[in-house]
Amino acid sequence: MASIKTLRPILATALTAGLLSACTVGPDYQPPEVASPPALKYDSGWRQLPAQPWAGSGNWWQAFADASLNTLVEEASGNNLTLAQAEARYRAALAQQQSSRSGYYPELGARISQSRNDATDAFVNERSSASLDISWEPDLWGRVRRQVEADTAALQGSAADLAAVRLSIQLAVVNSYINLRALDLQHQILEQTLAASERSAQLTHNQYEAGIVSRADVIQAETQLQSQRSDLYDLQAQRAIEENTVAALLGRAPVNFSLAPAPLMPSVPAIPAQIPGQLIARRPDVVVAERAVASANASIGVAIAAWLPDFSISASGGVNGTVLDDLWDSPARFWSVGPSLAQTLFDGGRRRAAEDAAIARYDEQVAAYRQTVLDSLRDVENALATTAILKEKAVQQARLVQLAEENERVIKNRYQSGLVSFLEVAVAQNTTLNARRTQVNVTANQLSAAAELAASIGGGWAVEEDEG
Repeated sequence: MASIKTLRPILATALTAGLLSACTVGPDYQPPEVASPPALKYDSGWRQLPAQPWAGSGNWWQAFADASLNTLVEEASGNNLTLAQAEARYRAALAQQQSSRSGYYPELGARISQSRNDATDAFVNERSSASLDISWEPDLWGRVRRQVEADTAALQGSAADLAAVRLSIQLAVVNSYINLRALDLQHQILEQTLAASERSAQLTHNQYEAGIVSRADVIQAETQLQSQRSDLYDLQAQRAIEENTVAALLGRAPVNFSLAPAPLMPSVPAIPAQIPGQLIARRPDVVVAERAVASANASIGVAIAAWLPDFSISASGGVNGTVLDDLWDSPARFWSVGPSLAQTLFDGGRRRAAEDAAIARYDEQVAAYRQTVLDSLRDVENALATTAILKEKAVQQARLVQLAEENERVIKNRYQSGLVSFLEVAVAQNTTLNARRTQVNVTANQLSAAAELAASIGGGWAVEEDEG
């Protein structure tokens, strides 16, 4: 066994290494400056709202007050396969971070061996040994700390990426559901119009048989009727495609999913007033980009640490014998302990290139982060502008529907009195149909704009959960 006097220099060296390990090379992280306008161009439509029960939970889609939509979003959040991939990437990032943290600790190993050497026919040499080895590389220059810092930032970025994927899946389900319900309502409107057109066509045919109208009116009525029947098939095809899209988002095969038609649109949620900057900062893609900058910054420290000497302390102890039984009966003991210092003197520019590459990757991530923030501001402005404009358009479109329906009634009365041709009736009916279908589209666009706004500010309109 080694005496205290023998081990004293080693212990002093280890203590010195521990004190020096407080040193960390490389730049300390500072979040980059980004564009932060004091106000938005299109935020005049925001207003205060009473507290919503769903706001604190993050279930922003519940603002549409549709039970079927809630069920679909929750199923997609649990079963979507793209989301499962993001979750697996997060677990891999967690494992990587745990792996880098292992660099803080000593490494312990054990060995046992036996060899047999036949030197001559009459002499056989046998040798056995068993040993324990321990080695530790103190983090003198902070290389391990910087690597842990980089991997921790990457882990946080992976968590934000998981949230971004989840938000995109939720948004996709909401948009597809809105499209489905809009198509259902379009189908109902077209069927109602088709029934009215069939009555008009029958009336025209009767008037033709009575010699009141010309054959041209009959052809015009039949043409309009057939056009509307054809439009029904287009709506059915669009609905089938949208339903299959929802099935894929839910992680189901299309054959295993169907959603019964329901010509009812979700409620258009009111848009509350909040501080846009606070909400944009929590967007998952913004967090991902910012954490990528932090990880790249720490990687510069890892590259700089490669220029400095590697210091390690190792110790081993064990026993030797001629056969395995000798190891436990009367072994020959051995031990060794000591520090080592290693420095690369020439590497052909490898370390310089690695440091330059780390700095370049940092610059790339800073630019990407700033661009992501600008894109976020653009998305919020677009959503706010669309929301405000569609709100006014919905009012005007409702008025247009009223005028078109009134005009259709007047034209039909004039036609029955023989004052106009069926062409004017057909024009009036198509005007009403187009006005009603456009009204559905405007409502669907309002719903989609509200969903896009929720996504553009990180999912939802509440900031209470981010404070404190």
